[in-house]
Amino acid sequence: MSDSAQDLGVNPLEDTESEAALAYAEERRADIRTFVRTNPAYYIRMFDKIGASSSFTPTLNVLAGIFGPVWFGARGLWNWALPFLIIETLALVQIARGLFGDLGAEAMARIASIEGTLDLRRQQLAAAIESNSDRADAFQRTVDSLEANIGGIRAEADALAATGPMIALTGLVILIAAKLGQAYVANSALEARFSDWMSDHSVRSGLPVTHIVLSAIFMSLIAVAAMLHYAFPGRFELLSDFPTDPDIRLYGIDRVEAFFNWAVLNGEVLFDAITYFIRLVLDALEIVFVRTPWIVIASLIVLLTWLTAGVRMAIYSSAFLAYMGLLGFWEKAMTTLALLGTAACLSILIGIPLGMFAARRPRFYKAIQPIMDFMQTMPAFVFMIPVIAFFGTGKPAAVVTTMIFGGTPVVRLTVLGLRGVPESVREAAISFGANKWYLLTKVDLPLAAPSIRAGINQTIMLSLAMVVVASLIGAKGLGEDVLEALQYANVGQGILAGFAILFCAMILDRIVQGGRK
Repeated sequence: MSDSAQDLGVNPLEDTESEAALAYAEERRADIRTFVRTNPAYYIRMFDKIGASSSFTPTLNVLAGIFGPVWFGARGLWNWALPFLIIETLALVQIARGLFGDLGAEAMARIASIEGTLDLRRQQLAAAIESNSDRADAFQRTVDSLEANIGGIRAEADALAATGPMIALTGLVILIAAKLGQAYVANSALEARFSDWMSDHSVRSGLPVTHIVLSAIFMSLIAVAAMLHYAFPGRFELLSDFPTDPDIRLYGIDRVEAFFNWAVLNGEVLFDAITYFIRLVLDALEIVFVRTPWIVIASLIVLLTWLTAGVRMAIYSSAFLAYMGLLGFWEKAMTTLALLGTAACLSILIGIPLGMFAARRPRFYKAIQPIMDFMQTMPAFVFMIPVIAFFGTGKPAAVVTTMIFGGTPVVRLTVLGLRGVPESVREAAISFGANKWYLLTKVDLPLAAPSIRAGINQTIMLSLAMVVVASLIGAKGLGEDVLEALQYANVGQGILAGFAILFCAMILDRIVQGGRK
């Protein structure tokens, strides 16, 4: 058989390859039928045409062009549906404004306002003429000026009204261009989604009726609401103002105030204990930084910078410290460092153990993530309000505010570092008999140390960013100078104090980063 096949000029290998290609093509057609479910013959031809070229191949999908964003949304192509919805809505708004909108409404409202003033001035002019007053000429000039203004505004309103057909035509052109664009890209976008579906069958396929209905309702609601609002401004109050009742807001305010009053009355012992502990740490750091002779502190900072970041950074640190001392910022800079050190130390003492606990407990970490998101995204001036209610004003309240703002990075990066420890390394340590404590202290923490140090660095930097804000509630230090400069527009003082804060940040950053390197 082999010899006879060769005699007839038939290559068995080529025959096998062609059979495999036919089988693959038939399987692909079956997958396309399963994916599209509607008009499969058309999509098989289009997908084959698109797949035959590595570059973009334009094809025409009439249904996608007609139904536009509704078709894309029903197919699950929302990354295409939303941009086209915005473009089509803009075009429909322009068409509605051009055909039905009162383009001169704003100008006519200005005319009505001016006419009220004009009637008053005419009455004053008539009274002045009747009494032969010297002010008659002034009133006459005012009346003439107002009448001229009304004439100019009326001409402007007429010109705006005349632009209606051009605006509608522009909207029509945009709409047609959007329809053509959707018709040309629809098949390519659907073919790309088909490729995703081939590797992951959980990707939505087909054209379910519920998705068509929901997509049509969603798109129509947005388009109609935008058209009515812009074509007929002020006519539909529901589209302009959110339907609400002022009593809802007042009730919410009363409930929040009642809660905080209850918390202050019932949590006095807890808040006093927190304040006392913060005071202990803060007083200890103020003794170190503020009351210790400046030459001792400066020498220690320079030495620490040299040991962690090198000689060059030690020289820069000396220059920065000299800048603070020569300009009279030394004591305030040390007060700032004491406040910052208290907040950062407490954040680190709480954050690292919390991160270690959450790293191996996904449910717990998932539970505290919204809290950390709240702490990072809520503006500082907002959470200062309850802090003042619980702790009053002064340095303890400033420390708590700084901890809320800057305490989350050390938790997040501790979790990230511990979860990034390779499982193979941990399994090898366990196989050699390592217990949990040895695994934590000799494997997990050393490998996660770079990430943890980065979290410490970020916590320190974010805490330093709160220096000026904390000065609003009684924290002393460099932030007080910046705040005073803002209040009295003292540019020089604000810039000099700002550079002092910057130099403190650079010294601390180099110490922490240099130690990590």
